[in-house]
Amino acid sequence: MNKPWLASIEYIRGVSMLGVVAIHTGSQYLLNPTPNIHLVALFEIVSRFSVPIFFFISAFGLFYRMDLAEPFSYGKFLRRRFKAVLLPYLLWSTLYLVHDNWFYGYQLFPDFDYATEIYFFGLAKYHLYFLVILIWFYLLMPLWIALVRRMTPARLLLLLAAQIAFDWWSSYCAGTSDNLFMKWRLNWLVLHYVFVFVLGGVLAVHSQRFFTWCQSHKKIISATFLITLITLLGWYYFLIIVRNLSPEAAVNTAHQLSPPGIFYTIAASIFWFTWFQFGKLPVSLKTFLSALGKNSYFVYLAHPFAIHYLSLGMGKLGLIMTAPNALAFYVLTVAVNLSVKLSWQKFFQASPR
Repeated sequence: MNKPWLASIEYIRGVSMLGVVAIHTGSQYLLNPTPNIHLVALFEIVSRFSVPIFFFISAFGLFYRMDLAEPFSYGKFLRRRFKAVLLPYLLWSTLYLVHDNWFYGYQLFPDFDYATEIYFFGLAKYHLYFLVILIWFYLLMPLWIALVRRMTPARLLLLLAAQIAFDWWSSYCAGTSDNLFMKWRLNWLVLHYVFVFVLGGVLAVHSQRFFTWCQSHKKIISATFLITLITLLGWYYFLIIVRNLSPEAAVNTAHQLSPPGIFYTIAASIFWFTWFQFGKLPVSLKTFLSALGKNSYFVYLAHPFAIHYLSLGMGKLGLIMTAPNALAFYVLTVAVNLSVKLSWQKFFQASPR
């Protein structure tokens, strides 16, 4: 279907990438035995929408261009999506495995079963599980189409309730298991993010009504976003100040699959979409957001390399991860990856064909 291009999708993709890098920078900062809890909150709590919001915009983009009255070409869909996701996943997984084998001396593939576990559950590097979940969403696309076609407001609320219950069980009740599928359930099980994906699809199918609603309810959308953010931050500070949890333990409790985290994700998805699509943004900001969005996939895939080598550089310089250094570390991680991507593009554009 020929529909207008949505700049907001590209902008959200860039913001999501910034959030992912913030979370992984926060993991480095938490190695500091006495981290600033407010900076941890910025890195690890405010950015918590960044992974699930990408499932939202992925579904929105798919269903926005789809005519549900037309037959769905499953084979063609998988070929296109696997070229964009599966091949990069396999390539970057192998690249990280080879790198870590060279750098740390790990045995590359001790046996076939372990290699299968690494690739199946996205264990080659800490951020690649996201692509595994996305692949599963693509594999189950006929199911999502059927759900979106039959979704009503009442059923959407029931799905939300089921999502909260399941994520609570998986996060706080299920515990550990020797079964690999249960042990690595957060790395592959799409059930953790079904609601936000289906919500993106439903809103895309009813895009005109959704756009009209967003334009006329900007204040309510902004207030809801702020309330959900304050609620999630409040829980984080409660866990530290009242429950005496460490910042790391608080972050691992007040995450995106917690009930406040789920509502924060929903509010953030609609807020960022509304602000980017209908807000009056300066041209310079649009240019910056567009550059982030266009290059976000590479930065997402490659940023652990920058984190690794910047950490080594800090160690050689005798620097510790203080709050100012952590902020500089974050900016450098994003800047280095963007610079590499843009330089790579310029090189190929300048090369004779």
